[in-house]
Order: sequence, then C-alpha cells, then structure tokens
Amino acid sequence: MNYILFDGEHRDNLLPLTYTRPVCEIRIGILTIREKWEKLLGFTTTTLTEEYLQEKYPMVEMEQNIMINASFLPTEKIVEQIKSLKENEAIFKADEIVAFFTTNSQKEVNFDLYTIYEINDHFIQIKNTWDIFSYNAIAIQADFDLITKNRESAEIPSHINAINKENIFIEEGATVHFSSLNASNGPIYIGKNTEIMEGALVRGPFALCDNSTLKMGAKIYGGTTIGPHCKVGGEVNNTVFFGYANKAHDGFLGNSVIGEWCNLGADSNNSNLKNNYAEVKLWNYTKERFIKTGLQFCGLIFGDHSKCGINTMFNTGTVVGVSANIYGGNFPRNFIPSFAWGGNAGFKEYNLNKAKEVAKIVMQRRKVEFNEIEEKIFETVFEISKKYRNF
Repeated sequence: MNYILFDGEHRDNLLPLTYTRPVCEIRIGILTIREKWEKLLGFTTTTLTEEYLQEKYPMVEMEQNIMINASFLPTEKIVEQIKSLKENEAIFKADEIVAFFTTNSQKEVNFDLYTIYEINDHFIQIKNTWDIFSYNAIAIQADFDLITKNRESAEIPSHINAINKENIFIEEGATVHFSSLNASNGPIYIGKNTEIMEGALVRGPFALCDNSTLKMGAKIYGGTTIGPHCKVGGEVNNTVFFGYANKAHDGFLGNSVIGEWCNLGADSNNSNLKNNYAEVKLWNYTKERFIKTGLQFCGLIFGDHSKCGINTMFNTGTVVGVSANIYGGNFPRNFIPSFAWGGNAGFKEYNLNKAKEVAKIVMQRRKVEFNEIEEKIFETVFEISKKYRNF
C-alpha cells in the first residue's frame, strides 16, 4: 500500500513553522510526525503539501493510496485500523478526517459515498503552534517507548548522577560528562554522537537528538526536545528545537518552539508568563489577529532561519516569522513578520538577497547545501508574507 501524509485543515494555524515544511516534518517528542508514522506503518511515506513545497517534499501517487492527516500523531491501534482500510472507506474523529482509501483515478473525494468509521480513542492532534510544546512531554514518552523497545542502552557512566536509570537511554557514540540526569518524572533519551558537557542538570522527559550538544552548566527542565545538530545552553523549560539551531549561551527559554537554522544570541530571554497571570494570546495567521491560547504559560514561536542578537528580550506569547533578524534593547513587538529586520525601535524589510546569502553560509557550516529548491522556497515565503511587513 502507498501511504501519503497530507497537511490538513490546520496547516495555516501552524504558520510560520509550516511556511518551510509540511505538517508531517514538525518535530514533537523525539521524532518528526513523519518518522512516527513510518516506524509504526513499516513503510516510507510521501507528502501532499503546498505546491511551492512539493519539489522538496514530493508526492508519489499509485493506483491505490491511503491518505493520512499529518496533524494526528499515530498510535499502534489507529495504524492497525488504517492498514485495514479498503476502497471507499474512511476513518473520522468527530468531524475531521483521519485517513481514507483513494485511487489515482479519483479527481475528487466525496465522503458521502464512503463507508465511514468513527473513532473515539484519545490521541494527540497538532492543531496550533502551542500544541507542539504542550504535548511534547507525552510525545517524548511515546517515542521513547517506540525507539527503545527490546533494546539496551549504552552503559551509563559511573561519574553521572543518574536517578531512575531504567528510564534513561543512551545511544552508542554519545558522550556524557559530569552531569545530573533525573528521569523520575519522565524518560531521558540521549541520541547518537551527542555530547552533554560538564555540570549540565537535566530533568525528564527530555530528548537530545543525534549530533547535538548540551553546553556546560545547562539547566534543562522536562518536556524539552533538542533536535539534531543543535547547541543549547542556559535555562530551558518545555521547549522544542526542531534541529540545526543554536542557543549556546545563558538566558531563559520556556514554553517555546524554535525552528531550524535559528540562532539566539547570548543572554537572550523570553517571558512565558504574564505579570497578571492572565491567559496568553498568540498571533494566528488564519484569523490574522491575536487569539486566545487557553494557556497561562506560553513563550516564543520562532520560524526557520530567524536570528536574534545578544540580550534580546521576547515578551510573553511572541511569534517570529521566517528569516527575521531581531536586535536591540527592550521588548520588540509580539508579532514579527518574516524577513523583518530590527527591534523595539522599529523594523524594516530584510533584503531577500542578503537573507539568502546568510542562509547559504549558515547551512554550509553544517555541510548542508542551500540549493535552488531552498532558494525558491525562500523567494515564495518572502512574497506570500509581504503583506505583514507594513513597517
């Protein structure tokens, strides 16, 4: 069977993170949503996403296909149900499609002609940007169980202060120096070729993905994921780094999501709680206004390729688009559009050619090419986000 992950109706609610990736490439827990589905399905998947992203994330269509809504995180039970789908059958949760069987000859799908199976099981769906950090602790546990099943951890070094060792898994090639790993409240996963430097204090649930580094003296609280090829230090609480991002120095980051190819300057901080303890509102691209999150703790959503200078302060519930460059004292605005350049004193448009030059240099440092496909995505995001840059 051919499995295709499609973005679904919540894709725009997940901007700016989905400006540069389909929904299935969001990382939550240890794995991306695509990696979760592929591990449980036992098959590779392709993607139905925005047209400008299809060259990088192509769709392969065959005579028979099962389409899966990528905003849902898989469970073993739902995967079994999906694998058993036949032609003109679909699975719904409430009023939302989870998966359906289709053929390449179908131009449109009329679910009135389908046999519908309703499911009432609780499983996670990512509908908004803040869902990523809100559900991250649960997702870490699920991925930990999936990845480590029937496997043995590398030996935990004797010089490590490890609490609840059976809930700690260290991959081969990882280096853990004098540090404290407390897995009492959730698992700790340490990926391949990672390094935890001296003096780091870590509480689970926590994931340090392949080829990443936790800097000296870092203080990491539960519900945090550091994706592959990251360098992170300072104090971090309930935050997800997608990958290829740096917060290498002191400063607090909490209840946040950081995209790829980002850099947070030394001593940058974000607020995750309002002084009056009120519910946090966050910019929503679908409604084009700030909306209620239902959360008391909500920090920073930081799009791919964005950067901030040293001592940058982000207010509670700040959204930063793609390839923004932020600097200066005091708090900048709570919504910073893509390709914005400036800070509290004001913003101007970031020159596209200069932004591409920086992206090329940054990616080359990690031996990743900023190729024509990446360049086209940059150009498209620049154009479709232009309406927000009314500086």
